[in-house]
Formats: sequence, C-alpha cells, structure tokens
Amino acid sequence: MTMGRIHSFESMGLVDGPGIRCIVFMQGCVLRCAYCHNPDTWAFGQGNEMTPQEVLKKLIRFKPYFKNDGGVTFSGGEPLMQPEFLIETLKLCKEAGIHTVIDTAGYGIPKYYDEILKYTDLVLLDIKHVDDDGYRNLVGQSKNGFDEFLAAVQKANTKLWIRHVVVPGLTDSEEHIKKLAKIIKNINNVEKIELLPYHTLGVDKYTKLGLEYKLEDVDSMDMEDIEKLEKVLKEELR
Repeated sequence: MTMGRIHSFESMGLVDGPGIRCIVFMQGCVLRCAYCHNPDTWAFGQGNEMTPQEVLKKLIRFKPYFKNDGGVTFSGGEPLMQPEFLIETLKLCKEAGIHTVIDTAGYGIPKYYDEILKYTDLVLLDIKHVDDDGYRNLVGQSKNGFDEFLAAVQKANTKLWIRHVVVPGLTDSEEHIKKLAKIIKNINNVEKIELLPYHTLGVDKYTKLGLEYKLEDVDSMDMEDIEKLEKVLKEELR
C-alpha cells in the first residue's frame, strides 16, 4: 500500500490557486531556502502517515466549498519528493472531479514528472533566483533541478502560475527583475505572475527547532517597493 507523509492540512486556502482550496502540506524537502517559513516541513520521515484514499476522504468533505473553481493544492515541503504517493492521490482526485494544483519549486525525481503532470491541472512554480549561483546561495541547490522540472511542464503543456519571492538585498533590484522577465518570456502557458514580498512570520519556528535563521537582519519587504518592481516586470514582459 502506498503511504505518504503529510505535515498538515489547510481547509480554506484562498491564495494557493484559483477559488477556495484545501491545501495538503506534504513533508520533506531537499531545499534549504534562506527565507522558508515552514522549516518544520524539511525533514523526511516525519509527519502523519496517510494513504491516498485517506487523503481523498478528507478532501471530499470539503468539496462543497470548492464550488466551480476551487480544489486541492499539494504544497509542502516539496510534494514532488513523494512521487508515487502524489501520483496515486492526484489520480483519485481527478476521478472524483477535484481540480488539482501542485505548489512546487521543481525539485523532485525526474522520472516521475510526466506521470505526475498527467493528473495536474495547474502548477504554481516558484522561481527562487535567476541563475545558478543565486540558487546555490539562496536555497543550497543548483538551478538544474528547477530547469529539469520546467522542461517537463513545458512538454506536458501544463498551465502555470509563476511565483517569485522578493527579498531585500537579494532579489529586489530592477536588474534582477529584468533577468527574471527574460526567463518568464521563454516559458509557455503562464497564466499569472506573482511577486511575493519577503516576510518574517516564520522566524519563531527556527528558534523552536534550534535552527539558524540566515536572514535575521533582513526586514520585511515594503509593499510600495513590490509595486514598483511589478511595474518593471510588466514593462519588460511587453
């Protein structure tokens, strides 16, 4: 029997895909993003063990709230790191008429990507940085992992929402945003682009877990500055 490790559920998500959604936070991630607000989802082998059928049973209870444009979003952690469980659960969701979204940074096991994407209606793809050095500095991994998954998404012709966290001093320059625009221009099926402001809401978790928070001296991103960068991005994407 296929088992998955689930960190938690959020029953009425409004920002992780279209409509009202149930968010399934899956356990385990290979990235160590400097600004991650869920470090408690990093470790593999933790969380609650569940079968795909048990997850579906929970989702069915929330189906009346989904209405016409809601559904389920698999987040994390990194959902791609539990591929067999994810595939089976996605299949069950599609059979039950539930819209499926994967919220991912694109780091999983490539041989499973095609099968995962067969049952995925929308991918929320987090672009962490614009080059390999930036990726290694910010998340501790090469950009190659992201590139492999993006290639699979393009091959599958899956719809995309692009997300990018804007961090003061790291990803907030106009030059950086222009490089981001060049990447996005070469991606097909992009329905939405979101610049997400860096925040410090998850810092207390690091203290509780005994982990170092690498951006301790970085303040939250100002929304006025985000709006300015959104204008730069729109201009570059014309």
